[in-house]
Parts: sequence; C-alpha cells; structure tokens
Amino acid sequence: MFRYVIKRILLLIPIMIGVSFIVFTILNIVPGDPARVILGESATADEVAQLNHELGYDQPFVTRYVNFLKGVITKFDFGTSYRTRDSVLEDILTRIPISFKLASFSILLAICIGIPLGIFSAVKQYSLFDNIARFIGIFMASVPPFWLGMMLIYFFALILHILPSSGVSSLKHYILPSLALAIPYASAIMRFTRSSMLETIRQEYIKTAEAKGIPESRVILNHALRNAALPIITIIGTSFGGLLGGAVVTESVFSLPGLGTLLVTGIRMKDIPVVMGATVFYAFMFGCIMLIVDLLYAFADARIKAKYSK
Repeated sequence: MFRYVIKRILLLIPIMIGVSFIVFTILNIVPGDPARVILGESATADEVAQLNHELGYDQPFVTRYVNFLKGVITKFDFGTSYRTRDSVLEDILTRIPISFKLASFSILLAICIGIPLGIFSAVKQYSLFDNIARFIGIFMASVPPFWLGMMLIYFFALILHILPSSGVSSLKHYILPSLALAIPYASAIMRFTRSSMLETIRQEYIKTAEAKGIPESRVILNHALRNAALPIITIIGTSFGGLLGGAVVTESVFSLPGLGTLLVTGIRMKDIPVVMGATVFYAFMFGCIMLIVDLLYAFADARIKAKYSK
C-alpha cells in the first residue's frame, strides 16, 4: 500500500508539469500583454515596454517557462503577481481555506441529499417517488450553478433578508454558495447511486439475504449499499475535485475571496504567475483527491485491498 501511494504521488509530478506547460502556452498565445492591461490604453508604447521588461515578459517563451519551473522546483516559489507585486504563494495560501471550506460544505450537502434519494429511488423503482426524484434530478443537473446562485441571492438575501449574499466571516455566508454548488452535484450523485443500487439489489446474494429473513434495512445498508459503493465513491471524488476547480464562477457570483476569484482576476489581467500558481495547485489537489478515492476502494472492496498489498 505504501509503495502504491508513493508511486501515485510521483506520477503527479509529470502531470503537473504537463498541465503547467499547456496553460503557460495558452496564456502566451492569447493576444495582449500584462503591461498594457495594467497600464490601460492611455499608456505610451515606451511605458508599456518598460513595464514588460520589469515583469520579465519581454523574455523568450522558453526562458520564462524554464524560470517558472526552476522557481517552483528549487524554492517552491511561483513568482510575484504582475498586478499586486505580492508573492503568488502567499496569495494562494490565504485563499485556499475559503475554497476548500466551500467545496467541503458543498460535497457534504450533496452527499446528504443525493445518496438517500438514490437509495429510496432504487428500492421504490417505478413508484411515484422514484419518478418525481428522477425528474427533479435531471432538471437540477441541467441548472447552471451560477444561475442558481443568483436566484438564491435574489430570494433569500434580497427578498427574505435571512441570509447574506457575500462575505466569509461566518458559516451563514457559506450557505447560499454551498447550496448553489451542491444541488447540481447532488443530482449526479443521486443518479449514480440509483443505478448502482439497482444493479446490486438484483444480485442473487441479496435475494438470499432477504429469504433468510434479514430486515430490509440491514439488507439495503449492510449488503447492497456496501457492494454498490465503488461507483458512488468515484462520483463523490470526482465531484469534490470538480467543486474545487469548478467553484470559480460561483465564488465570483457571491464575491468570495477564494482561489477561484483569484484565478478569474489573474486571467482577466493576464497575470501569468497567478494563473500558473492557481492552476498547479488545482491540479495537485485534484490528483490528491483521486489518490484518496483509490485508497477508499480498498476499504469498500477487500479484493482491491489485497491487490494493493502485493
């Protein structure tokens, strides 16, 4: 198991290098330069050239990318923001807790909604409850989180005045953005849980357990749900990774000073060090989440645990 974990962590290195190279290339293909964005259209060509020289943007593409990698590998330094002249690493570390809290609250809420609805839909297949739950699930999965966030702000903040629309000073500030993110993901978790449970409850060992007189609740929770857990763990893991990276727009809607807001601002201002640092952190966190998902497989299935032990 330990060797497997070390191997997976080492595999993250070429993945992050590949991600960083692709993003760095795209940022340099996009027309414009950071000096012009920072100084505005009224700046002269000499002023723009001078600022680009100070930022190091006038250096060749390969030189700038190699310097970025060298700083990250040797000093764990992502450079200095073009816009604020602050350390990119410090900006990221101050904003990660906000994004992580938002993603954690959202995925917990999505699990609490999606898994019970999926189980009941599978057990009561083709019933009125199942039909309603599937309809709501498909409908909510198609609703964009940013639109849902604006509707929640309008109803709960502007009309009812019971929840704040922005800020991070208390848990109340996370309720609306967590709902906006959790509901679409809860729909996906519900549908995966339902399909996985339907496949499991049709197996012979489930029928045998029912024939032995074991209570239905124990059959569903102890036998069916455990054996249907692998696809559910997968969708939860990928959803959590998607929430970390996909909360970019939602953070902007609710004015949350998270990593997503920093990334959006960096893209708009063509702040290459900020965009590179945030992207590498997102790639690293997503890779770690996928590693945790693989390890959770071992707790859900003894055959996989035996394979890891080899």
